[in-house]
Amino acid sequence: MKKVIKYILVSIFALMIIAGGFYIWSEQTFKPSDELYALVGKGNITKENGFVTFEPTKTKKVGIVLYPGAKVEPEAYGYYAKELSKEGYTVVIPNVRFNFALFDKNKAMEAKDTYPEVKKWYVAGHSLGGVAASAYAYENPKEVEGIILLGSYPSDSNDFSKMKVPMLSLYAEHDGLSTVEKIMKTKHLLSKEANMHKIAGGNHGQFGVYGKQKGDNEATISTKKQQEEMIAVTKKWLNQNGD
Repeated sequence: MKKVIKYILVSIFALMIIAGGFYIWSEQTFKPSDELYALVGKGNITKENGFVTFEPTKTKKVGIVLYPGAKVEPEAYGYYAKELSKEGYTVVIPNVRFNFALFDKNKAMEAKDTYPEVKKWYVAGHSLGGVAASAYAYENPKEVEGIILLGSYPSDSNDFSKMKVPMLSLYAEHDGLSTVEKIMKTKHLLSKEANMHKIAGGNHGQFGVYGKQKGDNEATISTKKQQEEMIAVTKKWLNQNGD
């Protein structure tokens, strides 16, 4: 009996160490760079109700929930969000548990409740944030107008090939994490209405503005140039969808 108790106590202690280690690791985040604040301005970043929010001056009553990549702070997507908000879109970037969007994939539902004036919602996500956005859209197809993937792709369990949901996949030539090869291998999971756009010279980290990321390749274009291309392509796609 003593051995059993000892085994249980050792197991609990080991789990506590593992959980504590994961928490510490998850809090070592990718923070927005000085370039992000230069582009957006700290005073223009609004944090409310668990979201970093960019609201338009004149709203289209269309919103975008942008799920951040793993361990990337929401503000790092502020330039992309701010520029889309100038076109009339409400863009909200959620704070997610342990800085992993997969733990909070239903944040889009919270956004819908928090901003009732917005009548139509898109979901978007970078890297693992795109996996979370896709999972939410797959489970709640009537709640979303479309999906925007930034250096990302759906998981195998979320096959959109027989669904009519509009999708935009932005991927980068030098992405070292969501590589072009991975994007092409998962292309069959996208809907038939999907549009794909390759950013020549871009990489994984420059889908946000937070600096270099381990495992990524060097970009041959600037962060701002990649961001501007993302913004232009996204605007055009949203307009084509009637929004």
